[in-house]
Amino acid sequence: MSILKCARTVSVTALLATALVRPAAAQSANALLRDTNRQDVGTVSLLQTSAGVLLKLSLKGMPPGEHAVHVHAVGKCEPPSFDSAGPHFNPGNTHHGIVAGPGHAGDMPNLHIPPSGSLEVELVNAAITIDMAKPNSVFHPDGTAVVIHGGKDDYMTDPAGNSGNRIACGVISQDPTTVGRTAQ
Repeated sequence: MSILKCARTVSVTALLATALVRPAAAQSANALLRDTNRQDVGTVSLLQTSAGVLLKLSLKGMPPGEHAVHVHAVGKCEPPSFDSAGPHFNPGNTHHGIVAGPGHAGDMPNLHIPPSGSLEVELVNAAITIDMAKPNSVFHPDGTAVVIHGGKDDYMTDPAGNSGNRIACGVISQDPTTVGRTAQ
């Protein structure tokens, strides 16, 4: 019996040691959104769930109306055009838009911003992950960014759904200290 206890203790210790040595996969991330004038217009917190990544957007001072929101393939947000964020995040090399097929991994539903310019909304994107070991991770070597466009996404036109200029951008970061809050 003491040999079994010893073997169990060694097994548990080995499992704990492995868990401590292996880096943990990121379970949350965030992005601070700024407009073309470098003004803070909100935050996006990302949380890995079993259904995909839950994105919680908290926006302020945005133009009212219907606006496209996408994950873009480069973690750079250089105003005023935010072209530095590159095209939509598309590790599967698919056609844009949910009407045309599966769409890009970075495609998401349009936002409907009320006249106040403020919006709190949650979206789930099942095509992306925060798990760095997966090919659809938002933490690939070039990074990624959340971009809000001036117009709505038509959900079919390649490459960006005729969604207009990029009006806000935020680099997705692993820093958990500002998730859900505006960084100072």
